[in-house]
Amino acid sequence: MRAPVVLAMALTAASARADDAARFVGDLGLGVQRTQAGAPAAPARTRALPYAYGDYGPLFVREDTFGVKLAPVGWGALEAVGRVSTEGTAADGPGLAHRSNPRPLGLGTFQETPWGGVFVDAFVDTVSGGTLLEASYAAELPLGPLKMYPQVGVTRRSARYEAHLFDVHAASTTPVLQLSGEWPVAAHWVLLAHAQWEPFDRAERASARVDARSRASAFVALAWRFP
Repeated sequence: MRAPVVLAMALTAASARADDAARFVGDLGLGVQRTQAGAPAAPARTRALPYAYGDYGPLFVREDTFGVKLAPVGWGALEAVGRVSTEGTAADGPGLAHRSNPRPLGLGTFQETPWGGVFVDAFVDTVSGGTLLEASYAAELPLGPLKMYPQVGVTRRSARYEAHLFDVHAASTTPVLQLSGEWPVAAHWVLLAHAQWEPFDRAERASARVDARSRASAFVALAWRFP
């Protein structure tokens, strides 16, 4: 059975279970993202994006990741997950074809431990057939009304995933660093921001599609917090 069908069935079942407690808890808003250019001669990209982070019964959304909680595990749950990816590239030079955005689907978990949050996700890209594995740890540092969330993780993209995006026939494993923060600005209104940095590995930097040593982005959003 194809992964999109499995995820659709899981979401349908979760929606049925959530009927008695259909209430969103979390943040909904609008933000602006600035992404560093990685391709040769490509400009940095600035765009407006919706922001969502929260739960609706067993359904959840965490910015670009969404899914359904399938079963309790540890301090969290086993989850069916999907990802809204923007890693696709345009035809940025002679002989370079357009590469569509990956569509990752898979399984994961978020563990909200007493010492911080642990995220682990394993995706299969339904476009390239490659795999994307991610693991990260986030801590919370309260500074008065401001809360900071330093996060460190690691990402592994398979050779097929890399070949689709960068014409590189080798897997890559890279660290990912992120710093997020939130500041309450009024009743129920929260200002959120984060910056993320991930280096390109040696094989990626050798690609004709890459003209940078790292990928970096920053995001700022104003959101309404549903209690």
